[in-house]
Amino acid sequence: MTTLQDTVKDNHSREELMKLWEEHDNFFGKGIPPGVQEILNNAFSKVPVSSFPDLPSGEVVEVSADDSIADTVKILSKNHIMSAPVRNPNADSNDPWSTRYIGMVDYPAVVLWVLEQAELAATALAAGTAAAVGVGAGAAGALGALVLGMTGPAAIAGLAAAAVGAAIAGGVAAEKGVGKDAQTAANALGEDFYKVILEEEPFKSITVEEITNSYRWAPFLPIQPDDSMLTVLLLLSKFRLRSIPIVEADKPRVENVITQSAVVRGLAQCHGRDWFDCIANKTLAQLGLPKMSADQVVYVEGDKLILEAFILMRESGVGGLPVVEGAERKVVGSITVRDVRYLLLKPQIFARRKELTVMDFMNIADSLGKQDDNTAKFFPPLTCKTSATLIEVINSLARENAHRIYLVDDGSSISGVISIRDIISCFVSEPEGYFEKYFGGAFQDAIEAKK
Repeated sequence: MTTLQDTVKDNHSREELMKLWEEHDNFFGKGIPPGVQEILNNAFSKVPVSSFPDLPSGEVVEVSADDSIADTVKILSKNHIMSAPVRNPNADSNDPWSTRYIGMVDYPAVVLWVLEQAELAATALAAGTAAAVGVGAGAAGALGALVLGMTGPAAIAGLAAAAVGAAIAGGVAAEKGVGKDAQTAANALGEDFYKVILEEEPFKSITVEEITNSYRWAPFLPIQPDDSMLTVLLLLSKFRLRSIPIVEADKPRVENVITQSAVVRGLAQCHGRDWFDCIANKTLAQLGLPKMSADQVVYVEGDKLILEAFILMRESGVGGLPVVEGAERKVVGSITVRDVRYLLLKPQIFARRKELTVMDFMNIADSLGKQDDNTAKFFPPLTCKTSATLIEVINSLARENAHRIYLVDDGSSISGVISIRDIISCFVSEPEGYFEKYFGGAFQDAIEAKK
């Protein structure tokens, strides 16, 4: 199997690289010499995307725009993936990729959308009528507007009403003796309510395409097999993309997907190469990492509600949070946006979603994940100190399939965050005007639309 280690060549001697570092350290003290990044930019620009390993499954999982929400959740969950290309069912094999695909569906965003419907339906169920949806939208405003960026209750009132109608018509509310408020309604219904919202209307008929106005699509920005790995690395680091689809102009399907995690695993295999070791053997402090101060770290306390944690991720534009306790902000765990799936797919958690603290959620989800042989890991949190070398951090992220590691001081207090984007940025930097020349205005428009 071809690896980055096989394809990125050592065209510069160890002595040349060491000289660049020595000159830079004498003048700046920390950071990466521009000369070294220029060498690596040139090397990665000569590595074709086609050299990157295929997905382990050998096939890219896709979602059709006319798939139901329920089916989409099942597809993504079954395949243990967080995103997938959305295919236009009306396109044929002769259409260009811009017509065949309309975006990348994001699993956490879909789950959060479903949870918004649950809050509205629970409020309506409490009153025994779908007319209460308007009140529910206000009561669930934090989960709706802040988490999902919805434009208002009118945009989803019909869908929530359908869910309520299905529950009431089925006699679920009457049999369970629903109380007078949304939380009582959801708690009283318990697992039955979970089944209603996922297995009945509207989720068995509402399609992925129909909810595109409820949350932003991730842009579908593919590259060709003969494009360079420099382009891939810059897209993943500079533009905060989680994955890059690979298409061939004369083929009807996405041929491969390169993710941030796959790149980190590829880099981990490069240990022993001069071009890699000259950076990876440096400590985080020597590389000028982290790029933020301790006061800039977004974190959540363990006694906060889990819904508040997911709202905070959305508001802050981050994919994960360290969980801390005490005035010293000692790191005791970690959660990511991927963990929101437990709120939907585990009835035991869903029924208690409005009362669970972050620590409660982690304990229950961690136990359930171990039973399911799931890769999710909440304890212990992935941490390091600024004295750690970059290769140690890369190996930790690759081993744990994680996207970030938290820096702590000698007392285990949070002091920074290192993300996969930070690591990739150590090896490549964007040449001036690179993407303007490469993609033109259409690329920039797609990126701006994502923000």
